[in-house]
Amino acid sequence: MPDGAVIQRMFAEVAPGYDRANRALSFGIDVLWRRRTVRMVDARPGERGIDVCAGTGDLSFALQRAGATVLGADFCAPMLARACAKAGADPKAPRFLAADAMALPFPTASFDFATVAFGIRNVSDPLAALREMARVVRPGGRVVVLEFTKPRVPLLGAFYRCYFGKVLPRLGAWISGARNNAYQYLHDSVMAFPERQDFLALMAAAGLQRPRMSLLTGGIAAIYRGEVAG
Repeated sequence: MPDGAVIQRMFAEVAPGYDRANRALSFGIDVLWRRRTVRMVDARPGERGIDVCAGTGDLSFALQRAGATVLGADFCAPMLARACAKAGADPKAPRFLAADAMALPFPTASFDFATVAFGIRNVSDPLAALREMARVVRPGGRVVVLEFTKPRVPLLGAFYRCYFGKVLPRLGAWISGARNNAYQYLHDSVMAFPERQDFLALMAAAGLQRPRMSLLTGGIAAIYRGEVAG
């Protein structure tokens, strides 16, 4: 896996076309996945949440529309600049700040929930990030992760491997205008990242209770949820 500085530069370069590429490459399904994630979080009006590795803020805004007050954190300034531009002058929009997922600058039990969408595999130590997310969430609060998985249905799996491995890296670079290997890295990082039961074991190792998952779109992605010990 590239080091943090390399990943940071990679996302900085892809930031201008990031949202456009996401919608096109997922055929818009990523929007539905985030809606499902908001339901899994069960965000309620008046609650306070932190969205880690927030990127351009798509999940942060979806959580805010559910009534929560949301703070988005990411280590890539150009991504955060796009998120802030989308927020505009709306006083109810999420706020965004630069922060390392493995060293969140907040006191223990500061939030009702923590989320991360398609970002935990970009962290050099996912277990440390999960522990930090659990630390800043109050007892009884939720930690929810949306991440890619590898489908196991034979026909879908064959199509996925072809599209994800051969088509997506080239198409992603063209749509986003990126001149780096960000979309090849996307493929490689997903292939190498622990998924399903292995990721649930990571959540348990981070001290989260009742870790469980919900597979999406034939197993192309999954939502994981655990609770902070009360």
